Amino acid sequence: MTSTRFRDSARYWRTPLLPGADMLTAEYHDHEFTPHWHDAYAIPVIEAGAETYRYRGAKFVAEAGSVPIINPGELHTGARAVDAGWRYRVMYAPVDFIQQLSDDLAGRPTPLPWFEPEIIRDPDLAQRLWHAHRLLEAGQDPLAAETAMFDALSTLLVRYGSTRPPTATNAANATKDPRVAIMQARLASDLTTSVQLAELAAAVGLSPFHAARLFTQATGLPPHAWRNQIRLQRSLAPLRAGVPVTEVAAESGFTDQSHFTRHFRRMFGVPPGRWQSASS
Repeated sequence: MTSTRFRDSARYWRTPLLPGADMLTAEYHDHEFTPHWHDAYAIPVIEAGAETYRYRGAKFVAEAGSVPIINPGELHTGARAVDAGWRYRVMYAPVDFIQQLSDDLAGRPTPLPWFEPEIIRDPDLAQRLWHAHRLLEAGQDPLAAETAMFDALSTLLVRYGSTRPPTATNAANATKDPRVAIMQARLASDLTTSVQLAELAAAVGLSPFHAARLFTQATGLPPHAWRNQIRLQRSLAPLRAGVPVTEVAAESGFTDQSHFTRHFRRMFGVPPGRWQSASS
């Protein structure tokens, strides 16, 4: 484990070899990720130091050489676990890409892949993922990079892919209780209009107190925080398309650009302008 103190530095980038994916090369020391989720599979490899995070009701510590995968829509945090901080590489692989790869491996349609919450400690897999990420970032040999990427992701699926337990829900789509689904639909339908807790409660026949408690227990976030996560997820497509940050902030329902930037930085580790310049 390194004794070097890392700095807060993150670079998002994209590659045509993994369409729709966001790629991250980063190191962190002071930055802490507030509870959030991704619409993609988060597939990290810890290069040095260690990261601690909360996920599915438990606290984990991922050290160098480990692969702490987060399933799509799953609420999680992130912070340093050691004084030095941590350095890692992450593939945010789209759900449809991983689904198609799973189907190709099986030679038939398969259930959506799901990974157990335990940290994967598999040096061979970590090396494959690290190697693929490096080649994709370098962009010098597309054939070698794409081959390494399919090798790494197929190895991950074959060794650790499973099926989500039928009782499991996630923060992005906690539809086990239909009342929660109704409140989620109301919160997500128009992100630019204000919504009061009393409106959500009336829609499901509960008091404001019980509606807020039910929603938070089901998703892990109170209604306003869950809505902000939806806003952030929906902001990514227009940012990639080059829409000015000020317009994206307004269209996503944030009160102003500084409000948008503050929440975006907490989730992605960089302000939206920097993310946009790297990802467009």
